[in-house]
Parts: sequence; C-alpha cells; structure tokens
Amino acid sequence: MLDIQIASVRAPLDEPELLTPSLEALALAQAMGILPGDVRGGDLDLPTIRRVARAAGRAGVGAAAAARLAAEEPARDELRHALDALVEALRGSPLPEREWASLVDLLEPDRVARLVGVSTSSLRRYASGARRTPDEVAARLHFLATVVADLLGTYNAFGVRRWFERPRSALGGRSPADVLAGDWDPEDEGPLAVRALARSLVGSSAT
Repeated sequence: MLDIQIASVRAPLDEPELLTPSLEALALAQAMGILPGDVRGGDLDLPTIRRVARAAGRAGVGAAAAARLAAEEPARDELRHALDALVEALRGSPLPEREWASLVDLLEPDRVARLVGVSTSSLRRYASGARRTPDEVAARLHFLATVVADLLGTYNAFGVRRWFERPRSALGGRSPADVLAGDWDPEDEGPLAVRALARSLVGSSAT
C-alpha cells in the first residue's frame, strides 16, 4: 500500500476529480523515490500535495505544476489542471538516480534487475552511481516505477511482488514478469498490456 497513513481527506481534495490525481501523485512520488520524508501520515490536504510538488520540482520534474499549486486559493478547475500536469510530468520523467533505490527497496534487487533486463551486478553499479544508467534501461526502470505506482493504491509490498509473478488471462496466461523480460521497450504491445492491467486498479483504489 501507499507508504502514507491517511487519516482523512480534506477539502477540496475530497472531490473525486481531485482525489484521484492527488493519490496518483503520491503513489508516483513514492515509487520514484521523491516522496518527502514528512509526508507519511495525517490528513491528505492541499499543503501535503504542495510539499510533494515542491519535492518533484527540486528533482527537476513538474516545476510549472508546483508553481500553479502554490497559488494561495487556486480555483477548482485550475487545481485540477495543476494536479493533472503534475501527474503527467511525473509519469513522463525518468529519474533513475532516485528510482533504483526505491524499487529495489520494494521489489528486491534480483527482481528489479530481471524486470528491467540487466544483471544484478550492473544494477548495483547503476544504483550506486558508479556507472550512468543507459537511456533504454532508464526508460524501462521508469516504466516499472509507474506500474508500481498504480499498484500501490491496492497492494502492500508483498502483494506488489506477487502481482508481477502471477499469470494473468489479460496477458495470454503469462505473468507481468514474463512479459517484462529481456530487451523490451515501454511502447511494445506486451508492456502496454501490463500497464493497462495495472492502471485498471487505479479508479477503484480511489473510491
């Protein structure tokens, strides 16, 4: 589950059209390794989302969205657009220097290495910064982070790990781990089917 214990959702984020992107932003920030340390519990409110947006901005992602969210009393439509822009920026911005540690912590090193098509020894070199992560590996790693983010609203860490290993009828009887094997591209048909399967959980987890 999300590494955040939400006691309550405060207005205006309690509206479904604002709650869903708010939860997506939190899950993406966690999976990408940029969730601020002070965002772990309490109320889900606009100040919390602003802290997440500022952390993303410091990592070089979504600075424009963070600026829009910083408005003292943003109109509802402006808030929705800013939240959507933040989610879009996070989904479109690989951050391998942060994502290695986050995903290794959640999924364990050997599984992450297998899912992104590298050896465990290479993973350690990339994660430590001893070697630059190649662009194609960074793209697969970020794809994996976005899939994990979609799962975090429903599963705990054990459940997320199991999800990748269980055969799925939507994948022709293969498991997500079987599909995400070898030198795959995020835009390939198989990975896109894995993403769609994970995304199908997002709406239900926000209600």
